[in-house]
Amino acid sequence: MSDMKTIATNADVDVFLNCVENQRRATDARQIVAMMARITGCAPQMWGDSIIGFDRYTYKRADGSEHSFMMTGLSPRKAALTIYIVPGFRKYADHLARLGKHKHSVSCLYITRLSNIDMAVLETIVADSVKVMRDKYGS
Repeated sequence: MSDMKTIATNADVDVFLNCVENQRRATDARQIVAMMARITGCAPQMWGDSIIGFDRYTYKRADGSEHSFMMTGLSPRKAALTIYIVPGFRKYADHLARLGKHKHSVSCLYITRLSNIDMAVLETIVADSVKVMRDKYGS
């Protein structure tokens, strides 16, 4: 199997956020970074060129190789702020119904403006997803 493309780096999170062109998106990202740091108790770390991740877990692939990945994170993309809910959204249907304006895929939540969502609901989703990951993989 191929090597992981998204790995932890030593790049500076603040330098990255200062380079985000959309200032509202950068401000929203800083708010989510603060929330995720509070929830995880971990400092933010760059993963690849454009993802800010928190904590990490190690898993084995089918080929037996071990890899690490962040437990939660975000990326201030041009189209939307992408929030990574690694265990997915299966158990969060009620929360998503109350969250506000958003889209989501299997494990990515897309938000164009934090002002369009209920931050308490988002914090609940992130906190529970981190707990799920820590219960499964440890910290």
